[in-house]
Amino acid sequence: MNAKEAVSTLQTQMEASIIGQTGLIRQMIVGLLANGHLLLESLPGLAKTRAVKSMAKHLDTEMRRIQFTPDLLPSDITGTEVLHQQDGQNIFQFQPGPIFGNVILADEINRAPAKVQAALLEAMEERQITVAGTTHKMSDLFIVMATQNPIEQEGTYPLPEAQLDRFLLKVLVDYPDQVSEIDVLKLVRSEEVPGSSGNAGATITRIDPASIFDARGEIHGLHVAPAIEQYIMALVDATRHPDQYDKALATWIQIGSSPRGGIALERTSRVHAWLEGRDHVTPDDVRAMAHPVLRHRIMLSYDASAEGIHADQVIDKILELVAVPA
Repeated sequence: MNAKEAVSTLQTQMEASIIGQTGLIRQMIVGLLANGHLLLESLPGLAKTRAVKSMAKHLDTEMRRIQFTPDLLPSDITGTEVLHQQDGQNIFQFQPGPIFGNVILADEINRAPAKVQAALLEAMEERQITVAGTTHKMSDLFIVMATQNPIEQEGTYPLPEAQLDRFLLKVLVDYPDQVSEIDVLKLVRSEEVPGSSGNAGATITRIDPASIFDARGEIHGLHVAPAIEQYIMALVDATRHPDQYDKALATWIQIGSSPRGGIALERTSRVHAWLEGRDHVTPDDVRAMAHPVLRHRIMLSYDASAEGIHADQVIDKILELVAVPA
């Protein structure tokens, strides 16, 4: 199968086991194709962990899960040098940590202290880990999908802005509708049958990573018109200089998006256009990706918090104010 068919098969198989979360699955695929990391945020029980496991299950890759806890150490993630005896001599050998996989589930990432979260920064940005002065490269297919719960604040450590900025997308997962939730009940009930995978008669097609790399190559070749580039930069600039657009907007934003925001918006817009079957990026592609790309890259002011304004409302206002290219 070609790259488009492989990605479509991956999405279809994931939707069969993650019911009522089409938006989540779509954003995960966008992150995979854009070669970026995702931060998944939702209340407990909304299939964040299951969705990551489902993606890894249907890719011919290795998944590693890291359960973040307050007593976790950086070496528990990256690995460490271990003393061995060889031919009567003591030598140090590198023992790789769980970060050395393809699909990395960083579960409840905000439960670990800052020094542990910082251990991820080099891997996420540079695709390498340095231990005892030696650099170890990550796999070609490497994506971190971190989860966090927005309501349980006891025993948690807020992610620093520098780390948040390294996530390509922040995906907010909401409740499924009632019809989908009934289907969830049926799926879980079928999985309780011994020896059942929950989808009787279904065969799993594991997607080769080469298909993902082929898809990335096609996406890289999509045309982005100068007007679209200017539109992307105008949206990012509006987060930095909101006073030039609207007085109320200026009171809501304390710090705007970094340059990574513009890079991420352009990259994910190309992925969105490719998934929609187009060979060029349109303003609709940019607008579709604005919220997950920018919501964690703007810092709201005290006034916004006092008024109950959240990041998505700010982005809605920016999309309303910034002129769309013809």
